Formats: sequence, structure tokens, C-alpha cells
Amino acid sequence: MNEQPTNNIFPELKVCGLTNPEQIQELISLKVDFLGFIFYQKSPRYVLNHLSLEDISKIDHQGKVGVFVNETAEKIVETATKGKLNFIQLHGDEDDQFINDLREKLSSDVKIIKVIRIGNGMSENREKIEQIFTQITTSNLQPIAYYLFDTDSKAFGGTGQQFDWNILNEFEIPLPYFLSGGISEENIKNIESLRQKPFALDINSKFETAPGDKNIDKIKTFKTIIPMSPNGTI
Repeated sequence: MNEQPTNNIFPELKVCGLTNPEQIQELISLKVDFLGFIFYQKSPRYVLNHLSLEDISKIDHQGKVGVFVNETAEKIVETATKGKLNFIQLHGDEDDQFINDLREKLSSDVKIIKVIRIGNGMSENREKIEQIFTQITTSNLQPIAYYLFDTDSKAFGGTGQQFDWNILNEFEIPLPYFLSGGISEENIKNIESLRQKPFALDINSKFETAPGDKNIDKIKTFKTIIPMSPNGTI
């Protein structure tokens, strides 16, 4: 798995909301880079309704992502340890103090992905993004490895709705980022308009027959149409 987006020929791929062991193995065979497991109990894709932490720990993959929403640091660390997670995705309202505290408690091998949820209010979105980026660039400590941009919702993701990607062109994004929020075969070409390309694409509800039940054939097809540019990025 690459660490920097400039080394990619194609963006890497994360499939989130996994619940089915057979589908997980199929995705591993397809060389999907990140496997997303949702540990938010209110989600229809809450993984512990289907798999135990022991089950997840036995999945042989280096891109296991645990998705958490406003969970305690202690619970996240416990889950990451028992499930042998490689990445923690913070999808709630976690602030800098919480993230720094979590970084100190987590194993150094586990990386943190911080989600920035984009809503309909463009001025509010700009203010939010500027504040987050300023905090990162003025701090000597870098607890976050990646950002993830997703569509804001009361359900904290999984809406299948796309936010206005043009807002990303207004900023120099200081870290590699995942792009999420309604990505599909129909809008994938729009990524070509992004000045700073995503490190990875995060797909979920647009590739399901029901919450947590993935359409593997559709994901396989999607992997073949992800765009690429002549200079080695998309």
C-alpha cells in the first residue's frame, strides 16, 4: 500500500460498511486496499451485529479500518487492539484534544483518518476546513495521517449523496485524503476536475444490494474504470 498519492497510478480503493465474511474474502482477492468496518451502533452496517472482534482480527489484510463516531478513546483503543485494526477513522465531532489523546494511547502502527463532513452551507464548510488545516500546519505534532471528505448527514455517512467537490479546489490540502460521499460509476469522471487528486476513493452504499451486502460484480467493474492521468495520478 502506498503512502503518498503522487506515487499512485490509480487512487487506492476503500470499501466501507463490510459485514459479510465471504464478501470480505472476495474483496481481498480483488486487491481492495482498505476494508472498512463500522463500529457505530446506530449504523445499519454496524459490524458487531455480524462479526466478532476475533473474526475481524483473523482477517489477513493490512488495510483494516475501524470507523467510529464520538466514541471514547479507551473503547477505540480496545477495539483496535482486539480487532487488529490498522487504521482508525474518526467520523464524528472529535476535536484536537481528543485526537491527540487517542494518538498517545494507540499503537504507533495504527494510523488515524479524520473525516471532514461537507454540508450544504459553503461558507460554513470553508470556515471549518480552514480551521482544521490551520491547526494541522501550525502544530509540531501530527496525529492525523489522512483526511477523508464525506457528505455531512445526521447519520454520519452512508447517504449515497455527493457533496460539491469543487470546494476542494479552493485549498491546498496538507495531507493525503480519501474522497467519499456517493461515489459511483456515474460520477467517477468528475474527479478529473479536482486539482489535488485523492489518495483513495471510499465507496459504500452505491455498491450495495442492502446495507452491508456488497455487490461484488459492481465493485469489480468500478475498479476497471477509475480514471488515470498521463503523469501517474488520476
